[in-house]
Amino acid sequence: MIDIHCHILPGVDDGAQTIEESIQMVKEAVREGITTIIATPHHHNRQYMNDKTSIIEKVSQLNEQLVKEEIPLSILPGQETRLYGEILDDYLAGGKILPLAESSYLFIEFPSGHVPRYAERLLFEIQTEGLTPIIVHPERNQELIDNPDMLYNFVKNGALSQVTAGSICGYFGKKIKKFSHQLIEANLTHFVASDAHNVTNRAFKMVESMDKVEKSYGIDMVYLFRENAELVVKNKNVYREIPERVVRRKFFGIF
Repeated sequence: MIDIHCHILPGVDDGAQTIEESIQMVKEAVREGITTIIATPHHHNRQYMNDKTSIIEKVSQLNEQLVKEEIPLSILPGQETRLYGEILDDYLAGGKILPLAESSYLFIEFPSGHVPRYAERLLFEIQTEGLTPIIVHPERNQELIDNPDMLYNFVKNGALSQVTAGSICGYFGKKIKKFSHQLIEANLTHFVASDAHNVTNRAFKMVESMDKVEKSYGIDMVYLFRENAELVVKNKNVYREIPERVVRRKFFGIF
């Protein structure tokens, strides 16, 4: 199993703080059956700056440690970049923006409370440069929860999305769990990833989430999520079902 979203690099953001914590996370990942992790530290989110060059160097160092300790897992470089106006300029300039596993797939994070007004235009422009934007944890964005048609339009126009394993399991609350499942049902998400930060309150939960996906939607949906992660690493086209709008069910009381 491949985990395409994880804050496992030590001391670069709000994930693992030391190499020892990184190794703890790696061992937990191995227990979950994960063989490959894309390290995706935060970038340009007003708190952390982790450019392409520094991430690749730190990934190499962590892989060297895993070889020394004979741990059967490999780390690939990636980045979780907050959407900002100059993101495409920085990508084209080189050295700053890092797609997942150096593929054509690029993680895009929105602020938790809203979606930038320029998002639609910028997501389109990113695609014109041969990149495919993957919107991370849309189920935890308040504006998308309130207006899921916005995500529908992004996906219809070529973007992808990734939900968090813990969201599917309910670790972020009932509201986010419900919305996660609605996104799966409407073909508005294409990946499940851990977004793990540690082994305690933000652990992997990949096995638990896949069990819930299988029980609710069948083994084919599990295969789709797992295969899409593999296709990203191979830089091949992922599977997309036709997106649908999230249906808001209204209940009318009898008075």
